[in-house]
Amino acid sequence: MTSFGIKGIGPTLTSLDTSALTHVPDAYPMPSVALGLSPVADRLYHGYADVDVVPADLYQKYDVKRGLRNADGSGVLVGLTTISNVHGYNKTAEGVVPDEGDLFYRGYRVSDLIDNAHAEDRFGYEEAAYLLITGALPTAEQLADFKARIDCRRQLPEGFLHIFPRTTYSQNIMNVLQRATLLLYSFDPTPDDTTPTHEIDVALSLLGRWPRTAAVAHEAAVAAATGTKLLVPPPCEGYSMAETLLDVLRGDQGFTHDEAMLLDVMLMLHAEHGGGNNSTFTTRVLSSSGTDAYSAYAAAIGSLKGPKHGGANAKVGAMIEDASEKIADWEDEDQVADYLTRLVRGEEFDGSGLIYGLGHAVYTKSDPRAVSIKKYAGKLAGEKGRERKFHLLQNIERLGPEVMRDVRGVTKPICANVDLYTGFVYSMLGIPADMYTAIFAMARLAGWCAHRMEELYGAGRIIRPAYNSIMGDGNYVPMSQR
Repeated sequence: MTSFGIKGIGPTLTSLDTSALTHVPDAYPMPSVALGLSPVADRLYHGYADVDVVPADLYQKYDVKRGLRNADGSGVLVGLTTISNVHGYNKTAEGVVPDEGDLFYRGYRVSDLIDNAHAEDRFGYEEAAYLLITGALPTAEQLADFKARIDCRRQLPEGFLHIFPRTTYSQNIMNVLQRATLLLYSFDPTPDDTTPTHEIDVALSLLGRWPRTAAVAHEAAVAAATGTKLLVPPPCEGYSMAETLLDVLRGDQGFTHDEAMLLDVMLMLHAEHGGGNNSTFTTRVLSSSGTDAYSAYAAAIGSLKGPKHGGANAKVGAMIEDASEKIADWEDEDQVADYLTRLVRGEEFDGSGLIYGLGHAVYTKSDPRAVSIKKYAGKLAGEKGRERKFHLLQNIERLGPEVMRDVRGVTKPICANVDLYTGFVYSMLGIPADMYTAIFAMARLAGWCAHRMEELYGAGRIIRPAYNSIMGDGNYVPMSQR
């Protein structure tokens, strides 16, 4: 039994049984190994191979757009949006022509939003979120009102923490954030209301509450593992999203203005990335059915968790640590290239043959998010004595495409994506690795909200793609004759 004191968020909880945070129910799910695999279970566990693996030539025969992608790799057009534009190539009569990457929020280049906010030494995420949700840049008065509406929602609902800490056990904090989001549905008196006013209020409440929710989950796991008290600082009035995140995660350690400004850059870059990315499309699919906001956003979190989407930053971080240990001289380009060659051949790291952090479905010559991160991260890397690691990442970015061309014969342009530098920045800011993707979700909520509202009030039709059945006929055989 460990005593938990939670400062500033609801009643203080004492004598909370931490076994609820660390105990895995023995019978759910029962591992198959424990039951023992026998021939009678072969069909159960391996039958999919006979029916679910569709021959590749059939996709061509029926002109299936696998992954909702055309044969040239471009996305299948399924909707129209005024929210953002992700530019990485031009489509001409000759095919797809690579181009420098660009990212626009409501017609404004995201790099301009970042640069102008930082030129005035102010935080820009809230301005970007307001722009995405409303379609217009805020006046000073509108921005102050927007921040205040988020600020007054940072407290978690009374009674929430009496339930939530007891259910925080998880191998991944993203699942915790999903459960917390669905739990907040129960504290909303009109959770199924899809009027514009309620939709905005739900988004504002999650922007205010998610940082503290994720922090409580992280700190609860640490407290349970170390036998210490769970201490989360009270909300600090007037803090930006970046400052709030650093405050709840670092507590008494504090943070500098420059650190908060760099995190603000990360939040702005993660705020939106077009309707075609997996988590945003998930938001739109669920929203098209008319379901509640909490369900739509919880589903988007589940999508973002995937290692092919937001969870990719964890893979990049692990790969970089592996490279750091196995490359004796990070400044030696030949040693870096040798490691990358072994990586592509499947001889290093996880054997996948992938250089995580390189390549993107849309961007070809450059990812504007990676460009912006490098621009602002270099200064902090110098201040923290992390120049060598920063230089290693730059070498991987520059040499990786050459290695992939020489080893695999890849001819299309390959650039560094945002994930190559994300983990490095977060580690410099002292953010725990299990929070990386959660922070991505917190930032992306602004984009999810904009796309949800566009789907609810603009598109007006439930999303329902078609699948062509290629199954054969079956004649029912009585069980006694099988």
